[in-house]
Amino acid sequence: GKVKQYFVAMGVKRHLVHWGIPAESITEFDWWDSKLWEEVSITFTPTRHFSGRGLSDRMKSLWGGWVFKTASENIWISGDGGYGKHFKEIGERLGPFDIAFMECGQYNDDWHDIHLFPDESVQAAIDARAKKIMPIHWAGFPLSYQHSWTEPAEEFVQAATNHQMAYSLPVVGQLFEASSSNTEKWWLALNH
Repeated sequence: GKVKQYFVAMGVKRHLVHWGIPAESITEFDWWDSKLWEEVSITFTPTRHFSGRGLSDRMKSLWGGWVFKTASENIWISGDGGYGKHFKEIGERLGPFDIAFMECGQYNDDWHDIHLFPDESVQAAIDARAKKIMPIHWAGFPLSYQHSWTEPAEEFVQAATNHQMAYSLPVVGQLFEASSSNTEKWWLALNH
């Protein structure tokens, strides 16, 4: 009841309608589609992943990332996906970004094409012309059997430092602004 409008990837609307959301409240996006909503330009960007959550619904919806641009900020959420040339195209079309939330976790050699390794996450942000980056998709629980819970953050920080890239890692649940600089390795105290 609190949501006025839903913006979703193409193919997702059917799920929301099934769950009782009015169809007129849902806008589906193809890659590169943009809509203006309450002075925020919203653009759906491509990623290299797959769609679906069950055995029979693969390739019935799109997957991607999102750009939210206002008069004062340009923010990009990469979405899940493997490394590719689309990152440079995103930066050329829609960048530079004040902050980019970069998928960085759940990576594995067995599914390398659909999840970024930490160094690739930083390189993708550089390709997309991000000024500051924050790793996401790592701090819940590890789905990958290839890395520990903290490894994505540790390797992300090392890669960002090596590239002299500004980064932020707020504590899970902490409120922050794009201009915030949270570089403390808070997860070390939690990893027993």
